Amino acid sequence: MTANIRKIVIQVDETRKEMGRDITPPTRRAVAIAVIENPYAGRFSENLDELIAIGEELGALLGQKAVKALGIEPGQAQSYGKAAIVGENGELEHAAAILHPKLGAPLRVAVEKGAALVPSAKKRGTLGTAIDVPLGHKDAAFVRSHFDAIEARVSDAPRANEIVVAVAVTDSGRPLPRIGGLQASEIKGEDGLR
Repeated sequence: MTANIRKIVIQVDETRKEMGRDITPPTRRAVAIAVIENPYAGRFSENLDELIAIGEELGALLGQKAVKALGIEPGQAQSYGKAAIVGENGELEHAAAILHPKLGAPLRVAVEKGAALVPSAKKRGTLGTAIDVPLGHKDAAFVRSHFDAIEARVSDAPRANEIVVAVAVTDSGRPLPRIGGLQASEIKGEDGLR
């Protein structure tokens, strides 16, 4: 199944100053968003294979676009996350079908490795609905400096028969992290936790 994509939106957030302090290098987060037609809108289906296949396709496409937007090599990506907003003629399970079974594997290829689970969020909404895409370190879930989120929103989506799918990637953690815990420099990346 190939996603029927109405539009793609790419956004880069770059923080250069925080609390009057320079952030050098700046912290950068990118979110790549696809607005797609929901092939199951308005009907119940026991089988959601079309959306599962679309999730795999979008994991690669949006992961690559987010890395490219940051202007980094895949291995330089530090955090990732995913989210979806289903229009009113769909159901929450449609977002789950896109996000969970197969989106993660091609996203991990796009960012090199990715031992940790990909944080996710899903909801139902209408035009202009926003969602916070949760972020966590791609190789070690316990790295507190990388617990974050970036908002994804498309002003004219999702329409009733659409789904907004977002993938976020960062090249760093939060600006000025100082709450302790496992440091990025201490990651082993073997079990996805530490």
